[in-house]
Amino acid sequence: MSDDSRAMSEWVTAVRRELGLEDTLDADALVDQVLDLTADVAHGVSRPAAPVTAFLLGIAAGRADDLAVSVNDFAGIVSRLAEGWGADAERAVPANDQAQRG
Repeated sequence: MSDDSRAMSEWVTAVRRELGLEDTLDADALVDQVLDLTADVAHGVSRPAAPVTAFLLGIAAGRADDLAVSVNDFAGIVSRLAEGWGADAERAVPANDQAQRG
């Protein structure tokens, strides 16, 4: 394990403990998912949008009934939005607007 990986693992463990999230999601899967999501946003939209997007996804997931399912679903929605961000058709269609989703 690299120094960066070890530091991140220790950090995520400490933050999850401090926030009372130890038993909510698998830490390794969580880290992989957040890194994938933020990479998609950083490359498809802009680098500064990546951490803000992760924060917004966390808020949305926290409001959902099933945290694990919502994190997976919302991450997929946001990644697809970021990948197609250059296409005008993808802009301004809220992910929670069921009438606009295919």
